[in-house]
Amino acid sequence: MEALLAVLAVIAIAGFTLVNRSQTGARKKPSSRPPRGSSRSTGPRTRGHDVRSPGRRNGHSGQRSGGRGVATAQPRPYPGDYTGYVTVHYDPHPDGRPDPGEIVWTWVPFEEDHSQGKDRPVLLIGYAGEWLVGLQLTSKDHDLDAAQEARWGRYWLDIGSGPWDRKRRPSEVRLDRLIRVDPAAVRREGAILDKERFEAVQHSLNEVHHW
Repeated sequence: MEALLAVLAVIAIAGFTLVNRSQTGARKKPSSRPPRGSSRSTGPRTRGHDVRSPGRRNGHSGQRSGGRGVATAQPRPYPGDYTGYVTVHYDPHPDGRPDPGEIVWTWVPFEEDHSQGKDRPVLLIGYAGEWLVGLQLTSKDHDLDAAQEARWGRYWLDIGSGPWDRKRRPSEVRLDRLIRVDPAAVRREGAILDKERFEAVQHSLNEVHHW
């Protein structure tokens, strides 16, 4: 009888040891699930929304003009250069609003591609509906290639220098191209052209456009 009890005790101890080892091994088994709050992927999540680069949201480039010669976006689509008759008149007012007789800095579309352009000084000469009409200025001297420019239908007039150019370089105004100017796109007023020079521009416009 005592021998039987001893055997049963040995069997019980062995069984307890096996169960304990099994539980310890289960606790040490590493889990394949990521820790709470972590993500399986370190890349950007794109489901449910699109990923856009800064400055490209809502279809805008985000680029604004902060200086001369920097391309900008038109507040509204450019309808094309003006081709009709313009009532040229001199009516400048230094009140922060663009008026005929003033030279302003504004966005001017390229002649070959109206969807692109750059900031230029423009002499305002009149109105065409809700748009102003202006003539672009340049500091490039076209006196030496006047005949060649005329063959291409481009005509220029010297108007001298003024505060619209920081270096006070002599400027020329282009007579053949009539640019529509959105008043909202005018970045700043450059100067008021004196009436004598404005009238010289008006006289030359009449000759070029046969007004």
